[in-house]
Amino acid sequence: MCGIFAYLNYLTPKSRLEVLDLLVTGLKRLEYRGYDSTGVAIDSPDSKNIVMVKRTGKVKVLEDAILEHFSGGEYSEPVMTHIGIAHTRWATHGVPCERNSHPHRSDEGNGFVVVHNGIITNYNDVKTFLAKRGYEFESDTDTEVFAKLVHHLWKTHPTYSFRELVEQAILQVEGAFAIAVKSKHFPGECVASRRSSPLLVGIKTKTRLATDHIPILYGKDIRPHGQTRELPVLPRSDSTSEFMPLEEKEVEYFFASDASAVIEHTNRVIYLEDDDVAAVRDGTLSIHRLKKSLDDPHAREITTLKMEIQQIMKGNYDYFMQKEIFEQPDSVVNTMRGRVRFDGNAIVLGGIKDYIPEIKRCRRLMLIGCGTSYHSAVATRQLLEELTELPVMVELASDFLDRNTPIFRDDVCFFISQSGETADTLMALRYCKQRGALIVGITNTVGSSICRESHCGVHINAGPEIGVASTKAYTSQFISLVMFALVMSEDRLSLQQRRLEILQALSNLADQIREVLKLDSKVQELAKDLYQHKSLLIMGRGYNFATCLEGALKVKELTYMHSEGIMAGELKHGPLALVDGSMPVLMIVLRDPVYVKCMNALQQVTSRKGCPVIICEEGDEETKAFSSRHLEIPRTVDCLQGILTVIPMQLLSYHIAVLRGCDVDCPRNLAKSVTVE
Repeated sequence: MCGIFAYLNYLTPKSRLEVLDLLVTGLKRLEYRGYDSTGVAIDSPDSKNIVMVKRTGKVKVLEDAILEHFSGGEYSEPVMTHIGIAHTRWATHGVPCERNSHPHRSDEGNGFVVVHNGIITNYNDVKTFLAKRGYEFESDTDTEVFAKLVHHLWKTHPTYSFRELVEQAILQVEGAFAIAVKSKHFPGECVASRRSSPLLVGIKTKTRLATDHIPILYGKDIRPHGQTRELPVLPRSDSTSEFMPLEEKEVEYFFASDASAVIEHTNRVIYLEDDDVAAVRDGTLSIHRLKKSLDDPHAREITTLKMEIQQIMKGNYDYFMQKEIFEQPDSVVNTMRGRVRFDGNAIVLGGIKDYIPEIKRCRRLMLIGCGTSYHSAVATRQLLEELTELPVMVELASDFLDRNTPIFRDDVCFFISQSGETADTLMALRYCKQRGALIVGITNTVGSSICRESHCGVHINAGPEIGVASTKAYTSQFISLVMFALVMSEDRLSLQQRRLEILQALSNLADQIREVLKLDSKVQELAKDLYQHKSLLIMGRGYNFATCLEGALKVKELTYMHSEGIMAGELKHGPLALVDGSMPVLMIVLRDPVYVKCMNALQQVTSRKGCPVIICEEGDEETKAFSSRHLEIPRTVDCLQGILTVIPMQLLSYHIAVLRGCDVDCPRNLAKSVTVE
């Protein structure tokens, strides 16, 4: 949610128009995160002030405003050192409008300007404190209090460095945030920090860096959060140790919420940890810690991204979601690459290999996630129970926390998240970790919070996913959990035949997904029959119940049409009242252990004048006879059916969304990375 992008050039000539172009392009790369307003801030031509442009709506609206506002020739002059910041806002405090858009300023003179992701939970207390000291507020946001708090501290402590002022302000605020701050009082400097919200620093130099690590610096005495009324101040760090390497003559820095915003400029990034403060002054980057703990490393590693710019471009597709649906034959192979050895019928998950003996001794497995990630857990629970013979609990992260669920030291908790930053999932992880459980992360983002805070884990290797509605991440999460189940059963003689059956099916999976994708034109015709309806019921059971839930979620996310995933066994306990000749129904009926029960449900629907669309196996004439409209998928082992049956649902939701004129990649009110509770 929300997106930060900031750019700093040091001894690298760039005109302000070039900087603005970089900022706007960075925001376009972050559009998938979800937003309702945008804004940028750069230095004025005389470098004595800060100019801000903010707009409600899409980045294109901001881009048009910039072309209109910055048309003068003075903005074309190259500048050796400059810092610009930009933001896409997803409204939390205050309605979407220009005055609530970021950046926010500290005073009428634009002394300090701030962009911020997350929520400052004690902003009312800070606001009251500042109001008593004469500050007037221009917006309804929580972010504005931070800019004004930094300004108040600057007036109170005029000798403090920019970094120290931001540190003091951070100590007074509570909640989750990522921030980037610039100031006309500290030209050419940028300070950024994070707590429970993602932020990274990209580094671009003409020559290879002299070091792959940036030392972490500490003050002499770090206190806990102080009371807002008192505003206690940290003792200052030794000035000699305030800034250490990285020292470069010509350097460019990029501060961003996501690697997709910087990959076209550099593949060298530092992922900031909670309570890191990254500051750039005179072209030198330092990372300072607000809190010191025993397990802190001595330095932050500079990571080389493996992402390619082509991966975050649409290519020949109309939408990112469409591209990502059609990438699934490759993404599932990438998830298995180097892990599944079909010639020896073996699975190696390097990220959890050393923990397998401990996991086998556990009391129970807990799978915890939100939305699509939760559905991937539902999809694989039955197989995990079968192959591990352990109790498997599947939990929604938000409900899990609300219940204060009992956790034991011999529990193993899996936390599933595409972004690795999902706030509810991350809070549940910390809850379980405090209680001694073993934490396993299943994420698609290297360097994410869940990735770093887990004891071990599996990177799903699905590649960048830009569309807000998750598609290839779902199938890769599904495969990752299946591989884990196979690892857990490798020494069980009684399960060897079952394992071989699944491994054989995995080897054929990519080709079978390609066959399912050939149904695209048929699904498009089906969408034309459904897109004007107000509701859609999706029914199934067994291994395909998760497909019903995920398919209904996709329809809701993309089309704004009501949809419900229904367990076919529950049909007689209420949902059957919804069925009549006008209610669209889609049923998944495959030749698996629950086939007879699904057929019973199908007949109950047709006897109530329902005309269900059926997803069935190729050549299943008996099932097709119950409907004139059907989608046939290849036959596979029962536990992998959910991967093949979910793809028609992804295609259907996509085509309905296009027909209804919806924004496929950025559905209203939604964000890709849900970083607030």
